Amino acid sequence: MSFLIAAVVFVGMLCTLDLVLTLGVIKRLREHSERLSGTSGAGSRFDTLDMAVGEEVGEFATSTVDGERLTRGMLAADTLVAFFAPGCQPCREKMPAFVDHARALPGGRAQVVAVVVGDPAEAAAFVTELSPVARVVVEEGPDEPLSAAFRARSFPTLLRVSPHGDGRVLVTANRIALDRPVTAAR
Repeated sequence: MSFLIAAVVFVGMLCTLDLVLTLGVIKRLREHSERLSGTSGAGSRFDTLDMAVGEEVGEFATSTVDGERLTRGMLAADTLVAFFAPGCQPCREKMPAFVDHARALPGGRAQVVAVVVGDPAEAAAFVTELSPVARVVVEEGPDEPLSAAFRARSFPTLLRVSPHGDGRVLVTANRIALDRPVTAAR
């Protein structure tokens, strides 16, 4: 009888250990999924690593939805550049925080470029929401001028760029906290 009790206790402890390990794996999978989808933490950051800080933005020439010409040389210091996709749930979730952040920037709309990558008909809602705070460009795919120049492959992607003394435009930040107050450039 004591042998059966010992066996039941052993199996119970083994099941408890298995449960603890399974819960740990589930927690890590959730964290990993959040990082991949760009929704880590409290949902207040855009964590993108498509371009590293210090990398040069490629050449591009395009037009905004308002018909304004936009080239790499027209990007001012501390320009905020964002890439969204209409079918992206994290993009829809982060849009209000991005709009509030962009609205508070010292340079206003001239300091923000928003690129909506996807079908133009589906992009209309994003364009409407972004137009008051950003120069908006709609691109149909990742091979379009801005997406290619910034190598944007994940959404949402948010970068801060500035011209360098030699005429190159470099990424100055690839992790932008949208919940922090906006301060003027130093």
